[in-house]
Order: sequence, then C-alpha cells, then structure tokens
Amino acid sequence: MTDMHKPQTAVVILNWNGKHLLERFLPGIIANTPDEVELIVADNASDDGSVAFLKEHYPGVRLILLEKNYGYAGGYNRALAQVDTEYYVLLNSDMQVTEGWLQPCIGMMEEDHGIVAVQPKIRSLENPAYFEHAGAAGGFLDKYGFPFCRGRIFLTVEKDEGQYDDAVDIFWASGAAMFVRAYAFHKAGGFDERFFAHMEEIDLCWRFQNLGFRVCYCPDSVLYHLGGGSLPASSPKKTYLNFRNSLWMLAKNLPGRMFRKIILLRYALDEMAAFRFLIKGQGKNLLAIARAWYALLSHRKRLKKHRQNVPREMPEMLYRRSIVIQHYLLRKKYFSDLRLSASTARK
Repeated sequence: MTDMHKPQTAVVILNWNGKHLLERFLPGIIANTPDEVELIVADNASDDGSVAFLKEHYPGVRLILLEKNYGYAGGYNRALAQVDTEYYVLLNSDMQVTEGWLQPCIGMMEEDHGIVAVQPKIRSLENPAYFEHAGAAGGFLDKYGFPFCRGRIFLTVEKDEGQYDDAVDIFWASGAAMFVRAYAFHKAGGFDERFFAHMEEIDLCWRFQNLGFRVCYCPDSVLYHLGGGSLPASSPKKTYLNFRNSLWMLAKNLPGRMFRKIILLRYALDEMAAFRFLIKGQGKNLLAIARAWYALLSHRKRLKKHRQNVPREMPEMLYRRSIVIQHYLLRKKYFSDLRLSASTARK
C-alpha cells in the first residue's frame, strides 16, 4: 500500500462505444474521486472514438485496451487481472456520483473483513426521487432464480422516502456500482464469462456466499444511474440472456437435490412468462425463453460440475418463496410488503 492509513482502491469503468457517456459523466467522477484512488477505463474495442477522446482530454486516466468486445463479464475479468489494488470499484459509465461517494462503502469493508462486496444506494438520474431499476437499495433473489431489489420488484420502482436507509446484508450487489475486495473476486473465480451480460454479478455474489462471505448495502453513498444503456427491456436478446443466465445460475449454485426439485417449478413459472408474451403478441420473446431452456439442457453436464463443491444448503439470504407469485398473484407491490429483511430472508 502506498499509504498505511488508506487502502488502495481503483475505480474501473468498462466502456464499449460509450464516448457520449464518458463526455457526460467522467468529469463528475474525476471531480469526486480522491487523487490517491486510481481511475481506469477498460475499453472493449470501441470504434466510436472513445479511446482517442480519452487520450486527448483525460491523459491522467489509465487506459486498458482490450482487443475485442468481451461483454461485461469477460471485459472486467481481463481488465481486473491487470489492476493491482486492494479494492475494485466497478462503475458503469452512465453513473453520476456524488461528493464523498467512495469512503462509506470502503469503510464498511475496512471495519468488517467478512464483507467482500458492497452496493451503494442507486437512484434514477431521470427521476431522482425514485430508486433505479439496476440495484436500487440492494438486491435479493428468490429460490427460482428471479432477482428483485429493496425498492424495485420487476417493473415496480419505489420512491426513496428513507425507507431503506439501514445498512443490511443483501444477496447481490449491482454490477452498475459494485465495491469488491480484489482477493475475494479472484478467489471466487471472477465473473462467469459465459454469461456475457446480465446477472453475472448475482452469480458472483452467490459464489461469495457459498464461500462464507457477506454482501452488504450502504445507504450513506448515493449514486444516480441513467440506465438503459445496453439493451431495451423489450429486446428478445435481453429476454434470452436474462432467462438463460438465471437458469444457468441455478444449475451452478444450487445443491443437486434442490436443483432437481426447484427446476420443475421454475419451468412452470417460465411457461407463465411465455404465455404472457404470447398474449402480448411478442413471439420473439417467447422464442427467447425456449432458447434459454435449450441452452440449459445443452450445457447441463458442464454446469453440473460447478455443483460438486457447493454447500448442501441454500444461502441464508436466498428468498425462500416465489417473488413472481408474491408480486403478480398476491399483489405485493413493494419490498416492504414482503416483510423480508436480513434476518428473515431464509424463512
């Protein structure tokens, strides 16, 4: 460490054809990031002039150039292998940071070495009074592989009225703004590059918990996320990646006997989702779900190998009910309606 009293930290922004976002958000990130923190942009072979722009206007920002677009998972794996520091801060290029945003999250990990990943509060840049879809006030996962957040369940996003201003354990930290211990990231094997994009951070956080580590939410750091920078919500490709990666995550991280039981019920839930796409006339999204299941079946032997070393029981923080049923059938719109907390997630 260069300073015995300050842990080494690197903020790493992964970029792919995001020059317009760097122009808009990088000045604020630089202004609110202490000089002793290394600021890095890892570029996934952009062809929009991003690299030339950075070299001309921000020569002090370290550039890591990747030879092709490896997606979120592969891009970060390759970039972080070249970063020697104690803490990584993975930050989306469309994130507006605030003054003092770094220290509260780093401080949580400094105080408790069992915490290996932290997510700040993420609000919407376009609707600043509301949480943002990608992370909100910390992520959870139900046992069927469906993610949700404190402050966001599916498409229902809550207004931030201080209802989630407590620092708690969560199941996953958003990849849009994830603080993570470097050694834990590498011990867990980094991101699964087969995911390419979507849910790779949830898979990583599940592996953290299988290793006995904790993931936490820090309300004292507030960021504003533009969002929607990769694929639109209605995109069949996004539907495919979300369903496929969710299924792969279950196949990798659940104990074998539990996986065999849960996957049958998950199939029924996906049939319901496919039917909803059908009645909406979104046939391509229906086919995306079918393709996701084919991807699960065709990779089942390789995915099964991951289960050999997982604990026999599900992680404490995994929600034991179906968030689909709770939200859509029982009409529980908000996270607070679930009566779920760090102490009750497993019930």
